[in-house]
Amino acid sequence: MDIRKLSTLADFFVICSASSTKRTETIREAVEDELHKKGFKPWHREGLSSATWILLDYGDVIVHIFYEPIREFYALDRLWGEAPLIEF
Repeated sequence: MDIRKLSTLADFFVICSASSTKRTETIREAVEDELHKKGFKPWHREGLSSATWILLDYGDVIVHIFYEPIREFYALDRLWGEAPLIEF
């Protein structure tokens, strides 16, 4: 999501979900490993102990990794619904 015109928190949100907390943790590891290889380290990380909503703050980009029921409950997609979507 391109949130540059909607917030000063970051420029982009990356939002994804998984069918289990084990998978959210696996996604987190993959994101961190790949970005680390490119020289990026998260400024802040949250939700590692429960792995139901993991947040990785890379400054201009914030990555949200949800366990599917938690993504549905918090509905960031609707909350930031005005933000243009960038799919990749």
